[in-house]
Amino acid sequence: MADGENSHIFYWELDDLHKIYYCFAKLSLIPHLMTINDSPRIWIYDTTLRDGTQREGFSVSIEDKLRIAHRVDQLGIPFIEGGWPGANPKDAEFFLHIQAKPLKQAEVTAFCFTRRPNKIAAKDLMLQALLAAGTRWVTIVGKSWDLHVTQGINTTLTENLAMIQDTIEYLRSQGRSVIYDAEHWFDGYKHNPEYALHTLETAIAAGAEWLVLCDTNGGTLPHQVAQVVESVNRHLSFPKLGIHTHNDSDTAVANAIAAVMAGVSMVQGTINGYGERCGNANLCSLIPNLQLKMGYQCIEDSQLSQLTTISRFVSEVANLAPDEHAPFVGRSAFAHKGGIHVSAVERNPLTYEHLQPEKVGNSRRIVISEQSGISNILAKARCFGIELDKHNPITGEILQRLKVLESEGYQFEAAEASFELLMRSALGKRKHFFEIKGFQVHHDLIDAKENCNALATVKITVNSKDILEAAEGNGPVAALDAALRKALVNFYPQIALFELTDYKVRIIDGHTGTSAKTRVLVESRNGQQRWTTVGVSTNILEASYHAVVEGLEYGLLLHSQAEAALIAST
Repeated sequence: MADGENSHIFYWELDDLHKIYYCFAKLSLIPHLMTINDSPRIWIYDTTLRDGTQREGFSVSIEDKLRIAHRVDQLGIPFIEGGWPGANPKDAEFFLHIQAKPLKQAEVTAFCFTRRPNKIAAKDLMLQALLAAGTRWVTIVGKSWDLHVTQGINTTLTENLAMIQDTIEYLRSQGRSVIYDAEHWFDGYKHNPEYALHTLETAIAAGAEWLVLCDTNGGTLPHQVAQVVESVNRHLSFPKLGIHTHNDSDTAVANAIAAVMAGVSMVQGTINGYGERCGNANLCSLIPNLQLKMGYQCIEDSQLSQLTTISRFVSEVANLAPDEHAPFVGRSAFAHKGGIHVSAVERNPLTYEHLQPEKVGNSRRIVISEQSGISNILAKARCFGIELDKHNPITGEILQRLKVLESEGYQFEAAEASFELLMRSALGKRKHFFEIKGFQVHHDLIDAKENCNALATVKITVNSKDILEAAEGNGPVAALDAALRKALVNFYPQIALFELTDYKVRIIDGHTGTSAKTRVLVESRNGQQRWTTVGVSTNILEASYHAVVEGLEYGLLLHSQAEAALIAST
């Protein structure tokens, strides 16, 4: 059927009969468009590349945006908002690139506001840029709150309705499917419900296929969201409702869930909850809650198991540190530290885990610290591929050594690589790839405004051969790291792939002044794995030296294990 008023009425009437449609879908008499595997469908709309990039500190290139889009596409998200093509050149170029290398299953949507007041939609340059993006679906934002109409865009309530109608009708006439985002919907409804509802009625009459209720300021609470959505459903009987929530009250995920329970079938959000101010609804929490806890179908189960990987991928591309304590996908989401907890989880994970971590692509972690018991040590050893017996005296010695070192300032829950080396030492299984005979660091301060040049000299022994090397660096730790690598790379070429990615210093007992102990944590990676090592000393250079040396040693251990596994497999 051709686009137009009659076509729009047909779709609206069909959706009004969605209950009958659902029954027929279950009988396989018509395609499963509203259900998947007999579960009600929730359409996920990802706006990481538009709303997410408005987070402070989030900056990505066009290539970065393309990489994120293709990875989110692999997750099975049906709608991916690419940006606002009329607002900046980067977004306009993104849509050109995505046309050349299209996504496999997701619909890319382009974003724009309604036409300007007292203009004609067909002549609005922003809308022309929107059409030039070449997407089949477009998302249009319009004003719902009379305050924003009269004071924000300085026009009349009548003209705002005309802007909504004219814009959507024009885009429909150009063959576009329209998602209408009702900006500040909940605030608008609270202040003037009659007018707010009138904006939605106008969007429906103009041909919008989805209506999305936006809590733009993030100030609405879950019970209020549910009440308002139920009221909209009673008034409009329009089934294609969506929800867009912000996290200013720390309830964005809860608000979206409340809206789903009240009848919406589209949820907008971002990977990791990135977004303006306090962020948007976090899809990494929303999707598993909706699918695993509430029985809705958002994506395939096999795709859900990629959630943790994609969460961390987006963080990496955006150059933002992952939230280690994020629900479902955080490194600590299924971490167990207390000895009683570990003992119970070892017997039955349900005792302290609300779901299997593998369902979202995460894994269980046993954390070791001064609070650990024998259960922690045994479980952690298994993670390292080491079998220990709780009756073996060495097991008790490892636990005691752990507690002593933690009391001295070490922190092994943040430096598991150092703990594995400690454990292997206790068992007599630590492979010494090299031996440090000594090191010196000379540091010149040229100018307070310039970089500080440092020269490090190291003497090491490898395979009974003494090596003396020196290297410069921007600071003493960088120089020391460079000198060690220079001395070792001829013996272990894989060291060239090791990269020091993070360096953290913590003063443990500051009340002792300049003689205070310093804890240094060094994170390293080899392109596939990351690991962290720790050093503690009253001398910051000595603490750094221990952490850097163990970081290199652990990287060599991982490489040797990978080589052994490869040989064994052949």
